[in-house]
Amino acid sequence: MTNCIFCKIINKDVPTNFLYEDELVIAFKDIRPLAPVHVLVIPKRHIESVKDLKDGDEKLAGRIVMVAKKMAEQLRIADSGYKLLWRVGDDGGQEVPHIHVHLLGGAKLSENIRPV
Repeated sequence: MTNCIFCKIINKDVPTNFLYEDELVIAFKDIRPLAPVHVLVIPKRHIESVKDLKDGDEKLAGRIVMVAKKMAEQLRIADSGYKLLWRVGDDGGQEVPHIHVHLLGGAKLSENIRPV
């Protein structure tokens, strides 16, 4: 998708400091953090939303979760706890039409995500 900001980041058309990269996914800090630690984990393959996952995408979805877990460990928030947030569609608050998970932590988080 040519206008997708995440595809541009993946293709390195938009400079971004990757915290993690493998053949399936990348991870980087969110530019508008909602918590002291706010990392996005996204697949390199363009998929608009969770609702667009197909049978056979289990490995990719699992990799996203496992990379988020690894990032929580690397960023030293695993023991205190963190949230993984998937936003799906307009009503779910999805702003970028490219599947991604938010890793949020580094503080006690309220139900509405913001630190308490």
